[in-house]
Amino acid sequence: MTFGIMGNIRKPMLYSVAKELIGYLTKRKIEFVLSEELASVLTKKNEIAGGVRIYPLKKLADHCDIIIALGGDGTMLTAARSVGNRSTPILGINLGKLGFLAEVPVSAIRETINSILKNNYSVEERMVIEAYSPQKKKRFYGMNDIVIDRGASKRVVALETYVNDKYLLTYSADGLIVTTPTGSTAYSLAAGGPIIVPESNVIMLNPIAAHTLTARPLVVPDTSTIRVVVKMGSPVHITADGQIEAFYKTPAEIFIQKANYTIKLIKQKDHSFFELLRTKLLWGKDVRVGN
Repeated sequence: MTFGIMGNIRKPMLYSVAKELIGYLTKRKIEFVLSEELASVLTKKNEIAGGVRIYPLKKLADHCDIIIALGGDGTMLTAARSVGNRSTPILGINLGKLGFLAEVPVSAIRETINSILKNNYSVEERMVIEAYSPQKKKRFYGMNDIVIDRGASKRVVALETYVNDKYLLTYSADGLIVTTPTGSTAYSLAAGGPIIVPESNVIMLNPIAAHTLTARPLVVPDTSTIRVVVKMGSPVHITADGQIEAFYKTPAEIFIQKANYTIKLIKQKDHSFFELLRTKLLWGKDVRVGN
């Protein structure tokens, strides 16, 4: 088995954690490859032995069986984007704060690696959604969400929205979050949306600061095609997982639907999504003063 290691070079802990991980894999004679960005950090510290294979991040998945992502949830989204429609699973080591996707703590790295080598782990498949427009050939993919918003404009945007070519409503809002179940604990949650269990086969539409009390989050089947039309105003802004963005001149038409591939995440067998809710979001915890 070969591990591909990448990480967020802006994380202060990255160097020490990567050094420890590489040392452990080397001692166990376990093969690994590195992303160029991570290798550049380690090279400056003289921590890479000769013969270690190094690849651009977008090609890392072609040369390993499992990707180890050192960072936070944003790093996991970056890793997922680099894997794309390939089936390479991702293991997230949490160097961040929340860690919904990168849920393995640094203290459990060795234990988790050993479990993987013993085939004692599970793999969860996470939905990806894609956005495209007749205006541009490029498609955007998000494991969390696709967001259509007003960009730099200070005015609300009118988002004429259809589900399977049936008119839904026109959102007058700062924007619209179209989210996967995975993304329901991200931007959508901060915008007042509900939490969706990851294995649910649904897509959610959640308006951002809607200019009416009757516009609420809506859950539709993942077989749905969502079409959003912006007829006039400033260029509309689109982001995928908060990382990839583009502007479309109005009138603009954007289609969003489930992609034809999933992202595979390695999970510890003794952990559940509900446990994450309790530990990360403090669900069920009595936070009243004096208790």
